[in-house]
Amino acid sequence: MSAVKIAERFSDLQPSLMVKVFRAAAQVEDLSNLGIGEPDFNTEPDIVDAAARAGKEGFTHYPPLPGFLDLRQEICSYWDKKYGLKSVPDEVFVTTGGIQSPFLLFQAILDPGDEVIVTEPCFVAYFQQVEYNGGRVVTVPCLEENGFNPRAEDIEKAITPRTRAIMLNSPCNPTGAVIDRVELEKIAAVVEKHDLFVVSDEIYESILFEGEHVPFATLPGMKERTMTVGGFSKSHAMTGWRIGYAIAPREILGLMQVLSIVQSFGVNSLAQKAALYALKTQEKKVMERRDIFRQRVDYALERLNAIPGISCLKPGGSFYLFPNISGTGMNSEEFTFWLLEKAKVAVIPGISFGKSGEGYVRISCAMSLKDLEKAMDRMENALKNR
Repeated sequence: MSAVKIAERFSDLQPSLMVKVFRAAAQVEDLSNLGIGEPDFNTEPDIVDAAARAGKEGFTHYPPLPGFLDLRQEICSYWDKKYGLKSVPDEVFVTTGGIQSPFLLFQAILDPGDEVIVTEPCFVAYFQQVEYNGGRVVTVPCLEENGFNPRAEDIEKAITPRTRAIMLNSPCNPTGAVIDRVELEKIAAVVEKHDLFVVSDEIYESILFEGEHVPFATLPGMKERTMTVGGFSKSHAMTGWRIGYAIAPREILGLMQVLSIVQSFGVNSLAQKAALYALKTQEKKVMERRDIFRQRVDYALERLNAIPGISCLKPGGSFYLFPNISGTGMNSEEFTFWLLEKAKVAVIPGISFGKSGEGYVRISCAMSLKDLEKAMDRMENALKNR
């Protein structure tokens, strides 16, 4: 018997349903994997070369805690030129992937029992980040009839005296929804009225198909109330480099940096130099990949909407589709494991992204058109012949 005693708060912690799907899928030969949430492209060779050069030039020591100054300056320049979000390097914190900054933010602002409003379906790690830091998640469903976008009035109804922050994600994982400027302005009015803070995950900002991407921090009065989450994983096919960043008021970033000392003590120096090179030189490649994702999404969307029992809205961005599978008579978990067994196709059940995701599955279009065609053929044949 182990002498290690598990902390009571984690005694019932189990692998997520998404992890269970991945484990089951790993046992399937000749799998069509529509579950992987990362670009299928390798990092561009010249970005890799930039990291190698940095290593040879001696960037092999501890980096500055907030990140190298030149990278933070370039991040400021990128968001200013592209979106008019004006910031200074002291308002940028380079983190271990985009996922680290919300965790540190919640660690910094939440007292036990404080509430964070999370719009869902969403990246379910948000729930865990809030809960691991003593907070309570309050969900606001985003309905298909509203294009999977949140409504300001629904958010306001969920606010209580314990509400500290709101979590937004646009373009959204898993739905691909993009919140329009009018609705964002309404949400901003609610934020100001109730004196709240916003965590705006904009990691998919470069993969936009329709409309405009509006950084929440660019809305009047919102810069001092917002932490913008960005990174290089999706835009520059750099998932394995584990580099992201937060743009936020320097006061909160200062505390987050202190908290990060016992977690990561800075971000990999070579990854930072690679990211700097990527941000300076790769915009054309980023747009080329966006157009490829658009082709893939459009193809899979047309195929899905031709399958009996399935319907799917057109996403505004990201490389995901979130089809409604309720017409099959199965719930999202049943459908996922049935499809894995009968068609050798892996998808992610919508319930993995919150209760309002039930009746849907997430499909990632991060594979070639040829592989997508194979997966769609398999799915179509399985459903027509069941």
